[in-house]
Amino acid sequence: MKANFFTKLLSVSAAVIAIVLVSQLFIHSSEPTVRTENKTKDINYAISSLDIPASVNFAGEEVPVERYDVKESFDRELLVNTYWQSQTILFIKRANRYFPIIEPILKEQGIPDDFKYLSLIESSFMPRAKSPAGAVGLWQFMRATAREYGLEVNKEVDERYHIEKSTKAACKYLKKMHDHYGSWTLAAAAYNAGRSGINRQLDRQKTKSYYDLLLGEETGRYVYRILAIKEILNNTELYGFHVKSDDLYPTIKTTEIEVKTGVKNFADFAIKYGTTYKEFKNLNPWLREAYLTNSGKKSYTIKLPQGSESLINKPKEAVKDTSAVK
Repeated sequence: MKANFFTKLLSVSAAVIAIVLVSQLFIHSSEPTVRTENKTKDINYAISSLDIPASVNFAGEEVPVERYDVKESFDRELLVNTYWQSQTILFIKRANRYFPIIEPILKEQGIPDDFKYLSLIESSFMPRAKSPAGAVGLWQFMRATAREYGLEVNKEVDERYHIEKSTKAACKYLKKMHDHYGSWTLAAAAYNAGRSGINRQLDRQKTKSYYDLLLGEETGRYVYRILAIKEILNNTELYGFHVKSDDLYPTIKTTEIEVKTGVKNFADFAIKYGTTYKEFKNLNPWLREAYLTNSGKKSYTIKLPQGSESLINKPKEAVKDTSAVK
């Protein structure tokens, strides 16, 4: 019994000593570092306010930055996005991948190039982005709106995640809003709040300008967020962002194959064309299941990694196909 007691006593003592030592270490490590006068002078990092550009426009429409309320709203978003460095660096990197896809579609559809920044703030250029309300994809379409503008949305196929098709659908929506308002700025606001929401506020407040509207937090900041991201991405180094070209996310080079049948298993399908299930799904996030029934025998264009051409063009008898639904 005594031996057992002393063993316990020693164990407790050792534990107490360990706690004291750790506490002392923590105290010393937590003490502020004493800086000499010379060392303090060597520090170059500083947080500064930002100069507001004298002239700002969205889609060719002038922004009245001479007004204090407009200037301060723009200043807020410029500061938030300049000093939220990690997010803005990711925006710069991802823009290099997705702008080359979106820009020609906007041009082809007659939509101002500035709307590429709307897509960026909507989704942070995360192709699988999904909001708590159920909006998904780069353009954050709700299910009903997506179907209204020609996108297929069901359990197996959700074209809200299809970059090219959802961009074209967004163009249709924006064009319709511009025809209604005669203003690209209000069209952008309506993309966030909906046409009925903007109409209600225009009627209530007896104005025809976004910049005269008193709006809720989200829509009230919406256009200014687009303006801030546009300003920073067009003047990255001015705002302190130095991203080497090698660090930008590259455009993924692909080849395409047309599928008119069902696909029993996309893992087998991917392997057949020299890729993996993960890469296949990253290239085609609009294919939501591990298979495609395609009972209507529709034609779908599927992306594969560049280099799959040799397998696509191989004679069928040379490639064992276990993926297709017979």
